[in-house]
Amino acid sequence: MQAEQNKDPTERQMTKIAREAAKFTVQMMKADGIGTAEFDFIHLVRHNPGMTQADVRAARLEAKGYLVRKPNPDDGRSQLLYATPKAEELKNSKAAIETVFYAWLVEELPEAERDAFCKTLETLYWRSKNQRRAGFPDVTARVQQMNGEEMQDEEHGKRPGAPAGPSAELLRKPEAGAGGGNGIGPDL
Repeated sequence: MQAEQNKDPTERQMTKIAREAAKFTVQMMKADGIGTAEFDFIHLVRHNPGMTQADVRAARLEAKGYLVRKPNPDDGRSQLLYATPKAEELKNSKAAIETVFYAWLVEELPEAERDAFCKTLETLYWRSKNQRRAGFPDVTARVQQMNGEEMQDEEHGKRPGAPAGPSAELLRKPEAGAGGGNGIGPDL
């Protein structure tokens, strides 16, 4: 009963879609010369104005046992960070926790509704994954169009318009062994 209760019919695809969106975000942020860690740090400071360096150090992952420093063999003046076994366990436990959450999330849906939701979710997941595999051409074009429209509209005092229409991208689930994923197991 417990194993059935923890079965996740969504196959964690909501998390996987969020990862594809995050990869696109990283790609777009690179154009501004900022990485995700830098963005996250700026976000932390923006939401905690006046925080001290000691506050930042208090959240160090090294002190919590997730990272370890080792001397850089190529440069004795620097050290390299490595994940500890404790950090490696996080990946697996995170997936297990997500599985339980998503199973709980959909368990009260009627079976037909749950099946339709999971089918739609799978379609959206493969659409996001195929877009990433192609290098995000469609969504990049929409961001560029949006930015261009905003600039044009600001110059002319108009409200920005809607992004471009739907792409002609085909939604497909790759065959097993084609391009890294068979759609059966977790895509970590």
